Amino acid sequence: MKTDAGRSQLGRHALEGTDAARQYDELKTYPVKVLQIGEGNFLRGFVDWMVDECNRKGLFRGGIAVTQPRPSGKAKLEQLASQDGIYTLLTRGLLGGKRIEEERLITVFSRMIDPYSAWAEFLGLAESPDLEIVVSNTTEAGIRYEQVAWKPEEPIASFPGKLALLLYRRYEHYKGDPAKGLLILPCELLERNGDELLRIVLQHAEDWKLPAPFSSWVRNHNRFLNSLVDRIVTGFPEQAEAYYDRWGYEDRMLNATEPYHFWAIEGEPALGERLPFHKAGLNVQWVDDLTPFQTRKVRLLNGTHTLMAAIGRIHGVDEVKQVTEHPVWGPKLKAAMEQELVPSVPISREEALGYAESVWERFRNPFIRHKLADISMNSMSKFKVRLLPSLKGYVQLHGVIPPTIAEGLAALIRLYDVIRTDGEWLGQRLDGQRVPVKDDEEALALFEGAWARYRSGELELSGLASDLLGSEKLWDENLNAITGLHEAVCGYLQEMELVER
Repeated sequence: MKTDAGRSQLGRHALEGTDAARQYDELKTYPVKVLQIGEGNFLRGFVDWMVDECNRKGLFRGGIAVTQPRPSGKAKLEQLASQDGIYTLLTRGLLGGKRIEEERLITVFSRMIDPYSAWAEFLGLAESPDLEIVVSNTTEAGIRYEQVAWKPEEPIASFPGKLALLLYRRYEHYKGDPAKGLLILPCELLERNGDELLRIVLQHAEDWKLPAPFSSWVRNHNRFLNSLVDRIVTGFPEQAEAYYDRWGYEDRMLNATEPYHFWAIEGEPALGERLPFHKAGLNVQWVDDLTPFQTRKVRLLNGTHTLMAAIGRIHGVDEVKQVTEHPVWGPKLKAAMEQELVPSVPISREEALGYAESVWERFRNPFIRHKLADISMNSMSKFKVRLLPSLKGYVQLHGVIPPTIAEGLAALIRLYDVIRTDGEWLGQRLDGQRVPVKDDEEALALFEGAWARYRSGELELSGLASDLLGSEKLWDENLNAITGLHEAVCGYLQEMELVER
């Protein structure tokens, strides 16, 4: 098949005589062991790459049936099918101080099934004796309960509904055989994602008045595993045409990712026999408790992101990498991560510092343009979850306010000197330039009112800080109760006001 540019399109025909052709042909002899709900960039740059690595090393010998969770994903699934399920993954960034640029053809997809036009084929997967694993990434909104009528002959829109019906089909076909339960691994960024998915599947079973033994089989013989995924997958790269020129063919499913990857799965290590990622040398850990890993990621990676977004934006910096290279804010934020955030993470200091170092290296990735405006969306809720626990932990340990977290809080308050124009909220940088901010409407209205009272002279700056820090609507508590916080935040706000003038 020729594209508009006269190049061929990636597919089995474009690989003739290469190792990739041999791998693809070998894949076609493998049984489908994995059902994947989600055709998007993340799973293709994470789980599918891992399965490909295991297949190359002879550790898994299984294929994947991929299906899209929403009708809108049909175009991607069709494009993937037109390429015989083959796509290229670019791995680019820094690893251990070295610049990495690698490309690999991924050949793991045995079947592409659109459940909205091939519902019977989708449900038919339930009867396969080779099926062992279900993986998903349907976004956090995908794992939620939506009441669904019992119409098994019609496609179900919700992901948990699809899964519930697929499991019921399998239960009936194998007459409740305990050995036919599946390993279910949701990758959605939702705390206790496996537990929540199980809860909703059982709710559907109750709604549909399915037999009690089915619910018992789901509970006792299928494993809904909580997991935490960590990798930045940026998707289709801007430089795609240059790659096409070099390869001589086009790949419309081309995907790009960073070198770093980590997957923590709550379950016994013996399950690694079914998913031999660790044996393949991948950074996958079977753990008793996900909590320390979740806390590590939220407070060090996400917390530093939130801190640099507020400070960077008011000073006119636009991207993460630009912050890391800034002569003032780069060293300051790196030191804050190590000295103010690390102490509150419930793992060894050595492990926490090692993770912090890897996070900073990821922030410096020359191939990723991560905009602070995107990170700063919903900063109020993010600050509460990602930074307040570290602030309180630091105070408890040292008896003083962590300076850069306090400065970040002041920067957020200063950025949220907002006005509403044409239905859009605009914050303000220190140079006076207005920039879009997106957050809870009620919260932004509170900031607007407080800053208006300050600008009119009704409030002193100290009163502004006191009102905003004391708002339980913003923080679910009175932050003025944290000794020294009001004074620290007010001091930084005064410095910012002097900069503006």
